[in-house]
Amino acid sequence: MGSKTKIDWCDATWNPVTGCLHGCEYCYARKIAERFGSHQMPIFVDYPVLHEPVRCTSTYEYMRDLGINEGAIQPYPFDFTPTFHEYRLDIPKGWKKPRTIFVCSMADLFGKWVEDQWISTVMDACLAAPQHRYLFLTKNPARYFELAKKGRLVDQSNFWYGTSVTRPNHQFFFETPFFTNKFRSHSYGIFLSIEPILESFPVQTTFRREEGQQNCIDWMICGAETGNRKGKVKPEREWIENLMETSRLTGVPLFMKESLREIVGDDFRQEFPW
Repeated sequence: MGSKTKIDWCDATWNPVTGCLHGCEYCYARKIAERFGSHQMPIFVDYPVLHEPVRCTSTYEYMRDLGINEGAIQPYPFDFTPTFHEYRLDIPKGWKKPRTIFVCSMADLFGKWVEDQWISTVMDACLAAPQHRYLFLTKNPARYFELAKKGRLVDQSNFWYGTSVTRPNHQFFFETPFFTNKFRSHSYGIFLSIEPILESFPVQTTFRREEGQQNCIDWMICGAETGNRKGKVKPEREWIENLMETSRLTGVPLFMKESLREIVGDDFRQEFPW
C-alpha cells in the first residue's frame, strides 16, 4: 500500500508492514484495518521473545492459496495482526518525484515483535529510492538504539526517526540513549510526535540531558485526538501554548496538525525542519 494521504506533515504513506500490538485505546489504524480487513487467519510462526504467534507474511501467492478474493491483493488480509507485505517493497522506487513518506503509518515498524530482518528489508527498499525523505515513528525508541549499535540503522539525512508520546510522564523518550548527545553526530533527523496530546506538557527550556549538549530533537509535531471515542480528550489552548514556548526557547520547529487550528486560531503554525 502506498498512497497520498490526509496526514498533513507528509506527502504519502507507504505500508510494507501493517499491524501493531501496543493496544492503544485511541488507535485509528486498528479501526481501519479491522473495518477493511479480510478477517483471515494467517499461518503463524511463534516469535521467540514474546512467545506469541504474531509473525506472518503477506504475498500475492499466499493470499491466492488462501482463496482471498481469488488472489486479489488485500490491504489488511489479517486485519491488525502484524504482517509483512513483500509485494509493496518496490513502491517508492516507482515514485520518481521526490516525496516525504511516512513509513508504516498502519504499524509500529520498531515494535518488540518485529523481526530485525523485516526492518532491514524495509530500509533496503528505502535506500533503493534515495529521491525520497523517509519518516519513521515508534513507541519503542529503544529499538532505534539497539539497531544503531548493530550498525543496522540507516544514517542518512533523508531518514528521520521519530518517537510518539501522549503524556509528559513518558520518560522513556528522554531515558533512551538514542536521544542523547552520543548520537547527535549522525546525519539523520530526530523528531517527537505529541499526538494525540492527552495532557499538558511543561515548558522545556532545552531538550538536552546535560548542560552544553545539543537539542536531542530536530522537530516537534503535535495534534489532537480525532474520532468519536468515548472519553476522547480535547486539548486546552494552554497545552499548545506550552509547546509553542518550548519551540521558541529551543529553536525546534513546531508543526501543528489541522486538528489544532480551531483551538489556537491565529497562532496556528506548520513548521518543517527542512
